[in-house]
Amino acid sequence: MGNFLELLQVLADQTKAIKRVVLENAPENLKLTSPKIQKDIVNAAAIETTQVIISELGDTPFSLLVDESRDISIKKQMAVVIHYVDKRGCVIERFLAIEHVADTKAQSLKMAIEVIFCRHGLSMSSLRGQGYDGAANMKDNNLIDAFFESVSMVLNVVGGSCKRHDMLQNIQAAKVDALDSGELESGRGLNQKTTLKRPGDTRWGSHHDTLINLLLMFSSVVDVLEIISNNNMSEHKGSATNLLSVLDDFDFAFKLHLMRDILGITNDLSKLLQQKDQNIINAMELVRVSKQRLQTMGDNGWDSLLFEVHSFCEKYEIIIPNMNDMFVGRKRSRRKAELTNFHHFRVDIFYATIDLQLQELNRRFNVVNTELLLCVACLDLSDSFSAFDKEKLI
Repeated sequence: MGNFLELLQVLADQTKAIKRVVLENAPENLKLTSPKIQKDIVNAAAIETTQVIISELGDTPFSLLVDESRDISIKKQMAVVIHYVDKRGCVIERFLAIEHVADTKAQSLKMAIEVIFCRHGLSMSSLRGQGYDGAANMKDNNLIDAFFESVSMVLNVVGGSCKRHDMLQNIQAAKVDALDSGELESGRGLNQKTTLKRPGDTRWGSHHDTLINLLLMFSSVVDVLEIISNNNMSEHKGSATNLLSVLDDFDFAFKLHLMRDILGITNDLSKLLQQKDQNIINAMELVRVSKQRLQTMGDNGWDSLLFEVHSFCEKYEIIIPNMNDMFVGRKRSRRKAELTNFHHFRVDIFYATIDLQLQELNRRFNVVNTELLLCVACLDLSDSFSAFDKEKLI
């Protein structure tokens, strides 16, 4: 726990009385730096901090922001943030808790939220709004859920340690240098030095950045996984071998390009909705544009997506299935009707995922909600009520 020791050192440097009794000046049996003691102190500090937040909140109505958060253990976790207005009229955003969940389905999240509310004495009657990670909406689709599981595994195995992260950076840098010198043929964006980002590193919307970087660094990621897979001493040998099989599959390549495009359409909206100073009119316009672009993608985007996926697979020597052949999944039930690969990828994945995102946007921003938000925007004090519209309010 390097952060703990660094904070203790800073505290000691700032306060002479503390410096006299901690770290190298502490008695042999009272250093308070063992992992167990550090964990106890951090937990105690977390409890005290949370109590202050709950006390400050009181009976004030609040909204809830929920996001998926994973650490190197790859366990599913739910991060919870509360949003409220304090007694001075200031909008306050406080991190409240991280809770382990079995999965990210609605029922599991609901049960976990109820546990947190019970633990901290919060009332559902005070809850005024809820916000969830945009990518989590996709996870109502089990096929896409499995895809994000694989992406998370890649991030944790390849970038889970400084050594493996540096290995990835060095391999990517060598390829960029080769591109710059003309030794390799460049593809779109391949001459950029980049790195893999975990979705949790930059809050919501970063799933889009993660998928883009995974596409740009695909060959470097595969190289690192092969090194780990061939290392008999590595504890991640089995995981790396399995991930190589997953990445060397048309199914993964298809979902990678599909989700990059879908999240790219909603990325600007996601970023705008996370800003503290929101322009409601602009947000509603982005909602409209996002719905329109998703619909256009569903109507006309299949051929271009399939062409791009085919080009990607040819480049990395990934086997491309015949779309007229019967689809055979890894865990496919024999009782299900026989489907072609074309039907599986176009109907079960392409159409289903786009429709799911459209349904979510329509549910959260229906006609009534949108009209209400636009009316609220008319009362915005900024620029001397420049957005005031008497006819809309009447």
